[in-house]
Amino acid sequence: MLLENRVAIITGAASGIGRAMARRFAKEGAKLVLADVQEERLNKLADELKTTNSPVIARLVDVSSTEASEAMIDSALEVFGRLDVLCNNAGVLDNLTPVEDTSDELWDRVLRVNAKGPFIASRSALKVMAKQGSGSIINTSSAAGLRGGRGGGAYTASKHAVIGLTRSIAWYYGKQGIRCNAIAPGAIMTAMAGGYIPHQGGFDAYQPHFQMVPPHGRAADVADVALFLASDESRYVNGVVLPVDGGWMSF
Repeated sequence: MLLENRVAIITGAASGIGRAMARRFAKEGAKLVLADVQEERLNKLADELKTTNSPVIARLVDVSSTEASEAMIDSALEVFGRLDVLCNNAGVLDNLTPVEDTSDELWDRVLRVNAKGPFIASRSALKVMAKQGSGSIINTSSAAGLRGGRGGGAYTASKHAVIGLTRSIAWYYGKQGIRCNAIAPGAIMTAMAGGYIPHQGGFDAYQPHFQMVPPHGRAADVADVALFLASDESRYVNGVVLPVDGGWMSF
């Protein structure tokens, strides 16, 4: 198994891409710390994964809180004694709001979760991983982190910030055995994305405009890439951004 005895933290784990990551990692033998603000869904997932014989801890965590994020890292050390993988996956959307219509409150909320969240968690995780001499940090960015688009100023800015953070960590900490990479999903079928698609017919009608290689576009497609980046299969991969978009970025 690719992650046997590896300890992994996944934020935003209760649904969508985070849930798919948790399920995939559990199948590969990881010990998991699952973090989210959705308590009912989080506990349901934790109970499900315990049947796979993977040790699981579920924690309610607001990733924009330094105290909560540091406690999340500490819990991995207290229970499992180490930290091998951090998946900064928690995120929020901005209703595709153009910049001129973006309030200070919306901007701050999106940047707190999407950009500050990965920074806080990575800062704590790096201290642990540096002592170990190894570790992998995986940040969930977005196709919006690689290009512009109609509306979504706060979301687009936050996902660009995640890529900058990723490259900085990779450069500074690579010599200490720590890798940091980002995934840039395109139009992925999740509940969060489906709630914001302004297209008649919903996600199924919207997806073909962004998907060149059917039948991709599912959370499991992103989870498979995260597994690669978490494992030794990607031991010489550092500081990269991997689009998972079915070819959207090719045009």
